[in-house]
Amino acid sequence: MNSAAPLQHSPIGVLLVNLGSPAAPEAGAVRRYLAEFLSDPRVIEAPRWLWWPILHGVILRVRPRRSAEAYDSVWMTEGSPLLVYSRRQATALQGILDRQAPGVYQVAVAMRYGSPPMTVALDRLCASGCERILVLPLYPQYSATTTASVIDSVGAWLSAQRALPEVQWVNQYV
Repeated sequence: MNSAAPLQHSPIGVLLVNLGSPAAPEAGAVRRYLAEFLSDPRVIEAPRWLWWPILHGVILRVRPRRSAEAYDSVWMTEGSPLLVYSRRQATALQGILDRQAPGVYQVAVAMRYGSPPMTVALDRLCASGCERILVLPLYPQYSATTTASVIDSVGAWLSAQRALPEVQWVNQYV
């Protein structure tokens, strides 16, 4: 009879990534969010010398107040609808995975822009023992402005790590 203990593996991290939203439906929070989002060269593929004055001279002075009003009209008591629903998806996915393979997966949520930041979510997954991470952008089809931006961000995070987890991602799932 084999009395060897079963092999124990580190949990597999599953990082659900969505676009993001401001931290609050207020002009200052919207300005910070728009600055981060619209500064991504994957999102705006214009020469920096041309885009920067437009972004900082016009857009970040005019759009935040109007956008804050629009965000306020859909804001939920728990926060941004995108974050609320992303967290609900993560909770549901964690429940399904736990029923099928208890203790094998750890699901986390991050936003490409805004909070919770991808770097924090990736750090937490690694700190909890995940040596393998599946990055799942919540965009059904590939786009350089969304999926590739997530991959760029993961790459930047990886470049700052001493111990590298194995990382895979889903480009599209249409």
